Amino acid sequence: MTTYPYDSVDVGPSLGLVVLQVDETIEGDMRRLLGDAQLYVSRVPSDARVTRETLAEMAAHLGSAAALLPPAADLAAVAYGCTSGAAQIGPVQIARLVRQGRQVGAVTDPVSALVAACAHLGIRRLALLSPYVEAVSEQLRDVLAQQGVDTPVFGTFAEAEEAKVVRIAPEAIVDASMDLCAGAEVDGLFLSCTNLRTLPVIDRLETALDLPVLSSNLVLAWHMAQLASVRVAGPGRFLATA
Repeated sequence: MTTYPYDSVDVGPSLGLVVLQVDETIEGDMRRLLGDAQLYVSRVPSDARVTRETLAEMAAHLGSAAALLPPAADLAAVAYGCTSGAAQIGPVQIARLVRQGRQVGAVTDPVSALVAACAHLGIRRLALLSPYVEAVSEQLRDVLAQQGVDTPVFGTFAEAEEAKVVRIAPEAIVDASMDLCAGAEVDGLFLSCTNLRTLPVIDRLETALDLPVLSSNLVLAWHMAQLASVRVAGPGRFLATA
């Protein structure tokens, strides 16, 4: 047997992402938006149906999911990838639970990221389009209001099954967004849910509405990039000016 020496390489900036078991969209979106950053993904058990109760149940598994991220990776930030879950569990609790499983300096989530993005853009009145039933979305609206972001117009696809949410056609998202924002006095539009396929429609909607259009995955990638000092690129005027 011959033993050979080797050199070690720097793998570059590393990020961690805790994704819902049922989410089929966020991982691909984040890799597209975060480019060269090393992204490590863990999954957290989640119910096939979205209710306030099933969202709250994820809290019991967040620490163990974060613990499955590669222990040797030097993670600059870890994100929990669920908008409604973040609103239900709360950003402070999410950060505490993630750090129970993995020590990391920065923890974020789509709600924290959205609040930061709205502050960056000066948005105070936001049109909100959600795939979920009203009871789930109401919690998100309340949390945003507490942070100084009102949602005077709200629309929903009233869907409770994640497997159907991910298959909502882009054209349906465009049509609903156009109707929701027609005549509304808002500063921007938010497309809620990390499982909703939003990236392909952002540029089209911004052109039609002449408003900044944000989505869960767009703001989450931006906030992770801010926290970790890495590059982020994608559709929309927000990332072009961030």
